[in-house]
Amino acid sequence: MSDSRRHFLRQSALLTAGWGASPYLAFPANGLQPRIAPSDKIRVGAIGLNGMGWSNLTAMLKSNPETVCTALCDVDSTVMAKRMAELGKDFSMKPTGFSDHRRLLDADAVDVVIIGTPDHWHCLQTIDALQAGKHVYVEKPAGNSIAEVRLMVAAQQRYGKLVQVGQWQRSNAHFRSAIDFIRTGKLGRIRMVKAWAYQGWMKNIPVKPDGEPPAGVDYTRWLGPARSRPFNPNRFHFNFRWFWDYAGGLMTDWGVHLIDYALLGMEAKDPLTIMATGGKMAYPDDAAETPDTLATVYDFGPFVMLWEHAQAIHNGNYGRDHGIAYIGNNATLVLDRGGWEVIPDEGSKETYEKVKRTDSGPASHTRNFIDAVKENNPLRLNAPIEAGATVAEVCQMGNIAYKAGKKLRWDAAKRSFDDKTANKLITPTYHNGYKLPEL
Repeated sequence: MSDSRRHFLRQSALLTAGWGASPYLAFPANGLQPRIAPSDKIRVGAIGLNGMGWSNLTAMLKSNPETVCTALCDVDSTVMAKRMAELGKDFSMKPTGFSDHRRLLDADAVDVVIIGTPDHWHCLQTIDALQAGKHVYVEKPAGNSIAEVRLMVAAQQRYGKLVQVGQWQRSNAHFRSAIDFIRTGKLGRIRMVKAWAYQGWMKNIPVKPDGEPPAGVDYTRWLGPARSRPFNPNRFHFNFRWFWDYAGGLMTDWGVHLIDYALLGMEAKDPLTIMATGGKMAYPDDAAETPDTLATVYDFGPFVMLWEHAQAIHNGNYGRDHGIAYIGNNATLVLDRGGWEVIPDEGSKETYEKVKRTDSGPASHTRNFIDAVKENNPLRLNAPIEAGATVAEVCQMGNIAYKAGKKLRWDAAKRSFDDKTANKLITPTYHNGYKLPEL
């Protein structure tokens, strides 16, 4: 690394100050992008390019002109070729391609890594990246089990690099202003918080036979630590999230985003008890494993949190297909990706204006990450690994309560349940020669 580059990465807080301190501004107030020498570029590598990995990469490149993509990795050569062509056309960039993430991490020409692979890979690849000296932007959920996210926190603390989790609502201006309003106390004592995702567009997944992986797909590497199974198209790419081997269904998909803000608004971390009920009620005979209908109740002591999700239904609480509601004695604040509003309780004479979304969450979130990297300041991150681990744990608790079929009590001091069967689900079983990292 050149001396000028080291100086840039260590002293770039001066550049950030010149732009303004707000993490919501992608460029200076005059609208002009700063001219940055090629030697001062922050070099980005991306692992997993089919879905959110690609969305995160393009958001980062568009919102952060000081970044350049130098490396791509995907186990699907068709996806790789497509993304290479798009980077060349849209950004005039020609990164090096890899099929093995470890080879990408060996590359000197990578400063930060975006991890957009299926959930069951997040822990291993994040820890590998930290050990390789890279800063990490990892897609949510941070990990696919309680044990994994604990290891990810420990790895960040050991290796000292920054880790931002892709909970981008934490960088949306209107989400942040909603929390500011809650802190005023105008809602009164909040006794109940609801978070929900009613996803009408999620339809039946027809059962399909096993077969051969598509040409150009390294299926063995895609499986990684998950159990070996014949290839099935239903379990690949987007739909992996509906199978326990790789993810946790809607609870760890939309739930991570929304429950995160429920916890943030209430300044909460550990529930006292958890119970969940639901199942495959919309499509009992389709290919998915995770519940398409779920209701989960978390008792935090001073308040109760309810999580609801339902596939193939559009109508959710307060006429919104997703959201968080903070229900207070005086009023209820309802928040979603479009904005927020305060609904006064009956008899109140207070009136409030609705607040609408004004910025792009992914753009603001990647801007926040790059600003923190330039300052080498983990305190600047809006969604550090600790925050990602907290909500991932709470969501996993809900799934574990659903699998256990009983009300569970959580011991915050011991970080365990009062049930042996549930405690076995804290730590995943790795396969195919992979082992849970030891730190």
